[in-house]
Amino acid sequence: MTQTPYTYAPPHPAIATDIVVLALEGSTLGVLLIERGEEPHKGAWALPGGFLRPDETVEACGMRELQEETGIRAEVDLVGVFSDPTRDPRERVVSIAYVACVDHRTTRLRAASDAAAAQWWPATDLPPIAFDHASILAAALAKAADLARHRPLAARLLPESFTLAELQEAQEALTGRRVDKRNFRREVLEAGWVRSTGEMRRGQHRPAEVWRVG
Repeated sequence: MTQTPYTYAPPHPAIATDIVVLALEGSTLGVLLIERGEEPHKGAWALPGGFLRPDETVEACGMRELQEETGIRAEVDLVGVFSDPTRDPRERVVSIAYVACVDHRTTRLRAASDAAAAQWWPATDLPPIAFDHASILAAALAKAADLARHRPLAARLLPESFTLAELQEAQEALTGRRVDKRNFRREVLEAGWVRSTGEMRRGQHRPAEVWRVG
């Protein structure tokens, strides 16, 4: 790297990103973990992520690492900064964490880069996780629950079109609490989160109106 007159002496910690990817499997919220293919913690489960390149933003780094390690492209939301000096045994690493919600049914996992495997795990039944990723995951779940109360984040867990019952199920999975069907419908429509497609879906019960994010 070319030296400039403005280069100075203080140490430069490594910057990394970690991504918490959430998906709905039935009514169960799942978390995507990768099996580390390299040391440290080789063979352990961890969140997808990696180190920042000099020519990219941290958000771009997160999306790139996510695609390289799992094959997934997804929108991400900022969770926070994790900077415990002992969080990584390799060197001083500061991680910026993001959360992404995806439709499990249209996602095809592909472990690559330095990941030996990629797998969905129930959010309530996870294996031991490397580094400080358990803390990052807890913060991401709380962040996703908060975001879902203010905008239609839960719709990212679903196909492009969905019923309000499906959206309610996704909302309950993200927030961890049951909601009243009538109140949920009223709140969603008043907020302008969704618009009708004009279609009806037939199932075991009466036909249900089909919606998409408005």
